Amino acid sequence: MGKIIAIDGPSGSGKSTISKKIAERLGFTYLDTGALYRSVALKLRNHSVPEDASDPLISDILKDTELFFSKGNLFLDGQEVKDEIRTPDIGHYSSVFSARKVVRDYLFDIQRNAARDNDLVAEGRDMTTVVFPDAYRKFFLTASDKERANRRFMQLKEKGMEITMEEAIRDVRERDTRDSQRDIAPLRKADDAILIDTDNLSIDETIEKILEHVT
Repeated sequence: MGKIIAIDGPSGSGKSTISKKIAERLGFTYLDTGALYRSVALKLRNHSVPEDASDPLISDILKDTELFFSKGNLFLDGQEVKDEIRTPDIGHYSSVFSARKVVRDYLFDIQRNAARDNDLVAEGRDMTTVVFPDAYRKFFLTASDKERANRRFMQLKEKGMEITMEEAIRDVRERDTRDSQRDIAPLRKADDAILIDTDNLSIDETIEKILEHVT
């Protein structure tokens, strides 16, 4: 298994953007686990699977699902996925379905296998605690809910998606509750993870803080 830098944090903490840039700086492979969960949510919603669907129903759909990264691009059943997994609706269902053991079990091996032959920057909500507990370096990024909601609002606006600031704040808080209170792999800071508050830090400043502990 390659060298792994694991980065966890709540929605809007900046971990995706920062992880991708760190991977580029170090020449590592970037593992976007959020995209994996969003792709599963897209597949389930395309099959009209409700939030309270049974485990057997979800498992039956996932066993016929092909999900993999190739050259930095994510493919779902042979089709590259892009902005269709970045909508607020899919974000909601991604958070909901990520609490299901059957979904997490399906994605566990996909995530672990990504590090088999690669040095990896892996970001998500349980990278440091469950998927890669023995990672070379662990970080937990955070920021206030208002700052994270503002980042989410600006991100979606730039993509031409309709959302109000009130909706962004509500979405962030609801996802925080689901992620931190779920029974399976709840979002939490690993005891040996380095905490970085990104509220008053630029992307470049955050990257430099992380790299201080890596290189």
